[in-house]
Amino acid sequence: MGSRLLPRVAITTRAVLRRLAGGRRVPPADPRRILVAHHLLLGDTLMLTALLARLRARYPAAEITMTVPRVCAPLYAHRPYGVRALPWNPRDFDAVRALLAEPAFDLALIPGDNRHAWLAQAMGARWIVAFAGDRPAYKSWAVDELLAIPEPPSTWYDLMATMAGGGPPPPYRPSDWTPPAAAPFERPPSPYAVLHVGASSPLKLWPPAYWRALAAHLRARGLRVAWSAGPGEEALVAPCGPDPADHVVAGRLDLAQLWQLVGAASLVVCPDTSVAHLGRIAGTPTVALFGPGSALLAGSGRFWRESRYRALSVVPFPCRDQHLMFKREVPWVSICKRSTAECAAPRCMEALTVAAVAAACDEFLEPEDARV
Repeated sequence: MGSRLLPRVAITTRAVLRRLAGGRRVPPADPRRILVAHHLLLGDTLMLTALLARLRARYPAAEITMTVPRVCAPLYAHRPYGVRALPWNPRDFDAVRALLAEPAFDLALIPGDNRHAWLAQAMGARWIVAFAGDRPAYKSWAVDELLAIPEPPSTWYDLMATMAGGGPPPPYRPSDWTPPAAAPFERPPSPYAVLHVGASSPLKLWPPAYWRALAAHLRARGLRVAWSAGPGEEALVAPCGPDPADHVVAGRLDLAQLWQLVGAASLVVCPDTSVAHLGRIAGTPTVALFGPGSALLAGSGRFWRESRYRALSVVPFPCRDQHLMFKREVPWVSICKRSTAECAAPRCMEALTVAAVAAACDEFLEPEDARV
């Protein structure tokens, strides 16, 4: 069996055996060991912060464990909200075997893809909760309690937090999360703004000419400019016209270093990507640019109501007409999941003007930052 198949067989076999041998299943009144099982991308993982806060508020004495992709694990080194992170990869048999060796859990929550309910069952979860509507239906075989997605529109943060039950958690404060230690790297002189130009899809990219104009505006406000992008995205920076005095870190930083860069910045501007969530967690004023994605789902809501964050989007936009969230049909979600083969140009991103983005940035800059 290949490397992809062996971990899957191990999870499925253990899940079936434990389910058949487990007897009657009842929801725990006072869970002592809680599992949050997923393998989400970095941004979606960070968007579970409100869920972790709500679990900790409701179960202050519980041991809370969350599976995370390996790349995310360094951010959780200091256990925000007392949560222990278990790094893994679904294709890594040794990582899966380590998860299956964990003591059993009283309660498991499955944000996102319900196929990870099978992992929770294989890890001995006695009661598993997930959202209804995932497809195909076999993904939810191990789920004990399927929650309906609430009808009132909500941010993804607040929506995920409802999985824990109880009242909403206190609003987020940067002191809730100790920054990870990072290897030394060259930092730009303060004050500076981080312009992160990369994104998960070409349809989320803001035009280079727009970035060039925004950078000029921020320099006129007395800020240095630090150009950022993810590994493999380094070529996106040059068309934006960085000045010799600018600081270019595209593709050079790991996640812990990126946190340190963002955390010390006066401002972060980026497309709808994980850096927007990192900016909020680090407590840095953040302007996020939404094209195909939903500014509503990634908005401030209750949990981020004290954060300095602006989600910019042209609403409504005619082709942002799909209603999907993790393969679930949600009527109040307006999003576009089309590929570059279906959409030739990111018109929704091009509709975000430099003037609008510059004005949002100016709201976060102190008057004394201006150099006139």
